[in-house]
Amino acid sequence: MSEQLNELSFEEALKKLEEIVASLENDEIPLEKSMALYEEGMKLSKQCNRMLKNAEEKMTELMQADGTTQPYDEVLED
Repeated sequence: MSEQLNELSFEEALKKLEEIVASLENDEIPLEKSMALYEEGMKLSKQCNRMLKNAEEKMTELMQADGTTQPYDEVLED
């Protein structure tokens, strides 16, 4: 499963996560299936967060005009 997660784009992972949330909102699915979906959803959530963090780090580096890097939060404070 983790290999499959790494192959998903951010948009694909987010769509799959949204589908899992919709399934979990259905009261008629068995507990075991709910637990499996929850576990998969947590993995997808972590993967999406990693992708967003990587994208944020790349954007921070690209935004620096003088060639130095600093976190985006520090740019806002200046």
